[in-house]
Amino acid sequence: MGITKLADLIREDAPGAVSHKDISDYAGKVIALDASIVLNQFRAAVPSLGFLSPLTGVFFRTLTFLEHDIKPVFVFDGKPPWEKRAVLEKRAEAAGWRSPNHSGTASSQTKDCLHLLKLLGVPIIQAPGEGEALCAQLVRDGTVDAVASEDMDTLPFGGNVLIRQLNAKKDSDVIEYSLPKLLGILKISHEEFVDLCILLGCDFCDKIAGLGPKRALSLIREHRTIENVVLHVNRRTHPVPHFWKYKDARKLFLNAPQTVVPELVWTEPDEEALVEFLCRAKHVKEHRVRSRMEKFRQMREKKRKDREDEKAAGHGRQTRMEDFFRVTRKRQQLVEAGDSGSSKGKRPKPK
Repeated sequence: MGITKLADLIREDAPGAVSHKDISDYAGKVIALDASIVLNQFRAAVPSLGFLSPLTGVFFRTLTFLEHDIKPVFVFDGKPPWEKRAVLEKRAEAAGWRSPNHSGTASSQTKDCLHLLKLLGVPIIQAPGEGEALCAQLVRDGTVDAVASEDMDTLPFGGNVLIRQLNAKKDSDVIEYSLPKLLGILKISHEEFVDLCILLGCDFCDKIAGLGPKRALSLIREHRTIENVVLHVNRRTHPVPHFWKYKDARKLFLNAPQTVVPELVWTEPDEEALVEFLCRAKHVKEHRVRSRMEKFRQMREKKRKDREDEKAAGHGRQTRMEDFFRVTRKRQQLVEAGDSGSSKGKRPKPK
């Protein structure tokens, strides 16, 4: 669900925090993606195909990112926080699942997706808890340039740059949100913004009934904290939940576990292994996989030629495609955790 009507509030009260871009604007950028949201998108798009739809969806979309010189990093959820149990139960019921995954252990479907991404040569990070929280840490620390997610949770978790609608559709309008600009326009601190998001409605606790976005923003601007808002709100028209766990939600947003991020490495997709997995094991038609890989190679060759032409014309600097797949990023972190994907193709550390 994310944060209820936060996008509407930003559009109305802080449009200057929003930029409209094209997927090509992110060439050369490292983008973190919350894997659970990506998989759920494809699962919902074609439910009749079961998990085959997410697998093929991730295959095609990841190649599109790579064709645009975007370096994707997929972040997988760990054990969900206790505060999210009620939301997970509702989602499982709506989807027709027997029960949600409370343990954080990878399902067979998730393991298939992990294997697919490794064959595509894309780095994977396992979050200790909420994937969105780790995505926010990655962009805040400068390990990635932005987070691509349809949920707005990245912003209260402290992610400075959030991208929505980053997909493979032609002429798609990519929407980018800047958290620093948003806080400046609204004239509130990040802590106050987190309280605003809790008032709007989040996954970790109930909300005050009947409190709309404009009223919630007005109350935060005037009273600055939920504690003060509760003292001044009309409880007959806006009843406060009994045993309201807003402090727990606030703590989750502001004090999410920090993770040591492994070295991120992109390697060449392994076409034969992809065919073996998708076609032999998962029964995707081979011509779909082969033709998509051929298009991928053609797009890379075209971009290589374009760069050579630009260099010859004196515009820009040539970058070999091999360099794209061997680029690594490493940032100093504080707390040990996390797990990487494939380590193949690492460069020797500089001396």
